[in-house]
Amino acid sequence: MTNHDVVLPDMGIAVAAAAALPGPRRALFACRGAAGAVSSLRRAAYGGGLGLPGAADAGGESFLGAPATAANAPARTCTSRVVEAIRASSPTRCPAVDEYEAWTREHPSALGSFDQIAAAAKGKRIVMFMDYDGTLSPIVTDPDMAFMTAEMRAAVRDVAKQFPTAIVTGRCIEKVCSFVGLSDLYYAGSHGMDIKGPSSKEDTTVLLQPAREFLPVIDKAFRALEERTRNTPGARVENNKFCLSVHFRCVDEKSWSPLAEQVKAVLRDFPELKLTEGRKVLEIRPSIMWDKGKAVEFLLRSLGFDDDDGSDVLPVYIGDDRTDEDAFKVLKKRGQGLGILVSKCPKETDASYSLQDPTEVMEFLIRLVVEWKRLRSPSAARPRAAQQHQQ
Repeated sequence: MTNHDVVLPDMGIAVAAAAALPGPRRALFACRGAAGAVSSLRRAAYGGGLGLPGAADAGGESFLGAPATAANAPARTCTSRVVEAIRASSPTRCPAVDEYEAWTREHPSALGSFDQIAAAAKGKRIVMFMDYDGTLSPIVTDPDMAFMTAEMRAAVRDVAKQFPTAIVTGRCIEKVCSFVGLSDLYYAGSHGMDIKGPSSKEDTTVLLQPAREFLPVIDKAFRALEERTRNTPGARVENNKFCLSVHFRCVDEKSWSPLAEQVKAVLRDFPELKLTEGRKVLEIRPSIMWDKGKAVEFLLRSLGFDDDDGSDVLPVYIGDDRTDEDAFKVLKKRGQGLGILVSKCPKETDASYSLQDPTEVMEFLIRLVVEWKRLRSPSAARPRAAQQHQQ
């Protein structure tokens, strides 16, 4: 049993999804329900030209970032940008000491700044969001072996007993649920395109799948990518249900560009899908306006933490990947909440704080629970003089 009994109203999901849509679509969606939201999201995506292969988006950029002109440079230029983005998100060198120190002045350690964070959380309702790979578990060579430790599981369990807690990941929801092994959490798999609530409380279950109609095309793309990349040693295609991941952590760096070319060639046959980069992984997702940031907004609304100005709510998001930046940007735009980037190297980020690795993440979670319990204890609520008199 947790300390945050949250019950969603019958229309909670529909209203939350409607709020994510711009202007006139909101009123329309409120009457049509979840199915209407999916169609509206898809029309908005195609209408806005969100990175479809060969088509320019609103900023004049084509798929993978090459200028959308008839006289485009060879596709190799496009692919090289992807490879450079991958290198940037997966740094292999240790930064210079002064470079790292300058970065940590802008993004100080969440452990070193814990008292400041605790002060910001005082009197507010905390809502926890966490990525999985690289945040709760270490990055490993085999994605099927990304297990969290028993100690980390205990830390996450304790956090979930105190605050509404969600795992927001690119993994399929079934896989991450099996890794985490906790039923009292909210899970947002496939970069937030598959959301469900605690399985132990059916009345609080949140279910949203804004990309459900893309499942057949995703399955076809998965088979095509497996066939096309099978001759690249170390490459692996993972089906995350509503998105696909092409892992190349075990691929020789000389083969990164050819592999990116193979992926790009396959996606020419699937204009409904778009390509993004992560830490030594290429992510293929439906071209709809949905990401981890949208998932965070949806969960906050669905859980009833977005009814007023939100001044008494403190969302905390911890993540290590480029895809987590969408969530950091949401918190930054809201002007409330804390983004914490897990990284040992300086990176451009919208997060406010940093942690170096999952071990520090676990330490932060443990300290957060201890501090929260201390603040809620009867003795902490009494004036210090009264405590001394009682002693």
